Amino acid sequence: MITLGVSVYPDIRPLDEIADYLRRAAGFGYKRIFTSMFSVEGTPEEVLAYFRDLDAVAHEVGMEVALDVNPECLARLGATPQDLSVFAEIGADILRMDGAYGEDDNYDMLCNPHGIKIEYNASALEPQTIASLVERGVDRARILACHNFYPQRYTGFRWDRFQEVNARLAPLGIRVGAFIASQAPDTHGVWDAVCGLPTVERLRFYPADLQARIMAATGNVTDILFGNAYASDEELAAVAEAVAEVNPEPTREKARKVAADLIDSLKVAGKGDIVQKKVRIEPLFDISDLEREILFDFYPHIDFGDSSEWIWRTRIERIVFSDETIAPRRHVGDTFERGDVVIVNDNYKHYAGEVQVVLEPIADDGTRNLVARVDAEEMEMFDLIGDGDAVVFLPVRA
Repeated sequence: MITLGVSVYPDIRPLDEIADYLRRAAGFGYKRIFTSMFSVEGTPEEVLAYFRDLDAVAHEVGMEVALDVNPECLARLGATPQDLSVFAEIGADILRMDGAYGEDDNYDMLCNPHGIKIEYNASALEPQTIASLVERGVDRARILACHNFYPQRYTGFRWDRFQEVNARLAPLGIRVGAFIASQAPDTHGVWDAVCGLPTVERLRFYPADLQARIMAATGNVTDILFGNAYASDEELAAVAEAVAEVNPEPTREKARKVAADLIDSLKVAGKGDIVQKKVRIEPLFDISDLEREILFDFYPHIDFGDSSEWIWRTRIERIVFSDETIAPRRHVGDTFERGDVVIVNDNYKHYAGEVQVVLEPIADDGTRNLVARVDAEEMEMFDLIGDGDAVVFLPVRA
């Protein structure tokens, strides 16, 4: 299950403004907060008093706080890897280590008697370091990993490296977090961030909910946080929707039975929960009610691995809707282009009802109805959709 979070910057904005943001985020189901402790100026007493108040607000709305600290910050506040009591006194939930101490000190921090979790920098720390701590018997629930964010354009994490690190962390059974960027106007963050604060560079300017769906689709990211503040209410809602489990309820008895059998088989094959891959598509104004039902009410859409390079196809629908009439409807042009979503019509009755997404241009031979389109950025989801994955089609948000 994905946990959502936001980031706040007490060195840039006042606490009452931050508190309002946290209440709004909590209303959409957000559970985590990232904030930098070492960037706040003041005496140790002033810094601790501020974060005591912040922790209190967070806990009031059901959120937990990750305080970004480093060795210098701990020393300034009178803490050591063996004594984290000062953080327990202010109600800290998580210490996010912007630096490492060595395996023995890391072990001591994880075994603190206060139940404070320790989060490591997944972008900088070798997964083997965490694996060694797991091997020493540390409670895995106390170990977290979260990637960096990157304010400067073109400096964010490479996608393939991000995937590689997370694939190495996943078998350790710990939570792995990453940041997405809000596209709201006038956001703020560390170091005069004006281009968002994402982990992965290629996602920097994507809509927030697409960033979240891409990360969720990898199956190796459990915590997704906005890096910059403040995300708009529309973004908070869209991202919450993007990671929530979708359970369409087909109206037809036949569709319900086929869907239930498919979902059960996927759970058995995957030995657990299904990772839903969600793709937003824009339905055309003239599609029929039946075509809309096929796209949005039936779930799951699945490619069983026998598609060509030209189309991604989900063919179970032709069985479910075999008794229905899908009248042919030609579109303007002789070809379907990448990103076109088509449904096979009654000109090829054996396949009628099958949903196909065009990956490479194909000829329009009259057997397919154009029903929707997927934009270029959204098509990247198909790089993450594998054979047998459960796909949900969502309409583009108004």
